[in-house]
Amino acid sequence: MKRIRKYMKKYWYLYFFGSVALLSSIVLDLFTPMITGTIVDDVIEGGNIDIFKGLIIGLIGITLGRAIFGYIKEIMFDLVGSKIVCELRQDLFDHIQSLSLGFFNRKNTGELMSRIKDDADRVWEGISFGLMLFIEIIIYFIIATIFMFSISAKLSLIAFITLPIIAYMAVLLEKKVGVTYEKISEQNATLNTTAQENIAGIRLVKAFARERHEIKKFFKHNESYYKLNMEQATIWSRFFPGIEMLTNILPILVIVFGGSMVISQDLTIGTLIKFTGYMNMVVWPMRSFGFLSNIMAEANASAKKIDKIFIEIPEIKNVNRPVEIAEPKGKVEFRNVSLELDGKKVLEDINFEITPSKTLAIMGTTGSGKTSIINLLERFYDTTEGEILIDNQEIKDIDLISLRSNISVVMQDVFLFSDTIKENISLGYGQSMANDKVINSAQSAKADDFIKHMEEGYDTIIGERGIGLSGGQKQRISIARALAKECKIIVFDDSTSALDMKTEHKIQKEIDKKSDITKIIVAHRISAVKNADEIIILEDGKIVERGNHASLIKIKGRYYDTLKEQYEGYAV
Repeated sequence: MKRIRKYMKKYWYLYFFGSVALLSSIVLDLFTPMITGTIVDDVIEGGNIDIFKGLIIGLIGITLGRAIFGYIKEIMFDLVGSKIVCELRQDLFDHIQSLSLGFFNRKNTGELMSRIKDDADRVWEGISFGLMLFIEIIIYFIIATIFMFSISAKLSLIAFITLPIIAYMAVLLEKKVGVTYEKISEQNATLNTTAQENIAGIRLVKAFARERHEIKKFFKHNESYYKLNMEQATIWSRFFPGIEMLTNILPILVIVFGGSMVISQDLTIGTLIKFTGYMNMVVWPMRSFGFLSNIMAEANASAKKIDKIFIEIPEIKNVNRPVEIAEPKGKVEFRNVSLELDGKKVLEDINFEITPSKTLAIMGTTGSGKTSIINLLERFYDTTEGEILIDNQEIKDIDLISLRSNISVVMQDVFLFSDTIKENISLGYGQSMANDKVINSAQSAKADDFIKHMEEGYDTIIGERGIGLSGGQKQRISIARALAKECKIIVFDDSTSALDMKTEHKIQKEIDKKSDITKIIVAHRISAVKNADEIIILEDGKIVERGNHASLIKIKGRYYDTLKEQYEGYAV
């Protein structure tokens, strides 16, 4: 909770006003037993009717005052809780955005969603309602206890005979519930992940008729979640009835011993009623202590889960004084680059240079390291050995935002947001994009033909991850998005695999017209790479062949074999 306390200190003034209202409400409430006792002793038994009207007005005033201060108290504590959690949730999201790709390889979406939403909500309950209840309990307990002892020390000692046992049970309850809630929080993340993956991949589930399997898998996690909640309920049921019973014993003890003191005329009936009123102000905090322990245990467990995300450090970050790419030219160079991930050599001794406006093509079998080169260029990972330069500047010295803003990528795994087509195309532009610019980019990617025939055209909202579009349509929007960014370096990572040869050829012709940009093409098709200035062939993370289309055919190596496979039956 140390991190949470920093937020709380920031909004101390809201806690202050809320506490003042809370204290005012309690102070008014403390007059109620006094007035009630006076009515019994002086009005009912003493016959002093003259003061009755004033006492009743006093009770009405107390009731109205408590309502007003109670309203202010609730608003202040809810406001401060909402402000803190809103800021906490935003900071958490910002921090997650700053983390490197390796973090997201280790964490699943469902877990992160649980931290951002469910755990933040539990913290909100703890620092607003929970804290308000805690302050109220403490003040009521202390002040009411003082009044009880001022009335009768003997009767107060009798009333507090069960207090140490109640306190012990409440502390024990908090510890046990806290441990169980940590398990519940973890299982909640697993449940969210299962549901999120299933819904995101619903087309695949249905295509493979996996509904029953997915239902069983969800049922298993849901059952575990149910059992943990029942475990929490069992702990609660073991302790709370005991606390309830011990607090119920107090009125009985007070009535028995207090009644005997009235009979022996050591107390008046009004004084006993007054004492009972203050005793009730002590009893309800004792009863609420178990409930409060549960709230605070959940809030504390959730705060710990959130803190685990905050202590994650980005593996890829800027140097102390990063440089900006002021006037990009588009030169890219890999010098003796090697990459090792999780103890496995992914790339080894990669060397190439692309001068501005030239095209490099990268080919290789699945797992040969093609996409890893792109990941290194964008600094999603850092090289294990060697260096990568853009315009003769080592990319580790370049500001990350500046670096990635100057490279446009058409990713292999196309991701489209649930937004309009226009917003998806203008995603990398960084500001509002003119309609003609969006349309020109779409025309270059041969996407305009199908977009303009959609119901709302470029304002059509597409489904999550592009659901409702074909693979080829999604790829063309992705290409349009990359072209709209207008960078000097553009990367096509197997970006035309879902397109027919005719459409692919048209797009390539449009891209070739952009002679002022450096292009890196990762592909499996010969048709996509044959016009490149240089083609490199990767195998097991190493460059095994390089040259242009004509020279690679002459040596009749791996490139030539691929050509024969793809154009079997045609003269090559």
